[in-house]
This record gives sequence, structure tokens and C-alpha cells, in this order.
Amino acid sequence: MSTVRLEDTQWAKIRAFLKTEPNAYVGKNEVECRRFVEAALWMSRSGSQWRLLPDEYGKWNSVYKRFARGCNNGVWERMLVHFAEDPDMENGMIDSTVVRAHPCAAGAPKKWWPGSTGVGP
Repeated sequence: MSTVRLEDTQWAKIRAFLKTEPNAYVGKNEVECRRFVEAALWMSRSGSQWRLLPDEYGKWNSVYKRFARGCNNGVWERMLVHFAEDPDMENGMIDSTVVRAHPCAAGAPKKWWPGSTGVGP
């Protein structure tokens, strides 16, 4: 999957929000913070495993731990609520129309699964 890059205007809005969050570590290195947010977006769009995060986003385990801390502290939820009405930020949010599911999750018969013989369970 291709890399995820935020537009400068999108990053400015996200950065402004994160600076108001006491539990969101923005730090002095804005480039590193932006790379982390782009890594989280890559994960949400790809649906991949954390260990398959491309190296350009940093060490997958460090990114995961930081993401998990944000989840536990409610940062991501508050960000979603904050940007829910902003049409410029609609591509940064994930919902059920973006998440891919295996055909069996949608009730597809076994004969339609790729690589299936269509014989029995």
C-alpha cells in the first residue's frame, strides 16, 4: 500500500488540536509527531498488522505503544469528535465503509471464497 501523507493544512489543524490535549505527546519535534500521525493513518487505511508498518514511519512497536496510549487516554476519540464536522478532515477518519472484511464476514457462501472448492465446510 502506498504511503500516507497529510496535507500541510490538515497537519496544521491536527497539530493545533494535539497541543490542546494534555495526554497527547506532541513534543518539540514536529516532524516526528507528524510521522506518527501519518503512521496511525496508514494503519487505519491498510488494516495491516502493526509489525508490517513500513520502516519510514518508525519502529512499529514504538508507534503501536504511542497509539495505544492515545487510545487509553481517549485522545483519538476526542480527535474524532473534534473533527467530525470539518469537511476538510473527512479523509482522516475511519468508519465501517473503509474497513475491509473477509467475504465470510458478509455472509458469502463458501463456494465464492477465493481458492475454495465450494465443497463442504
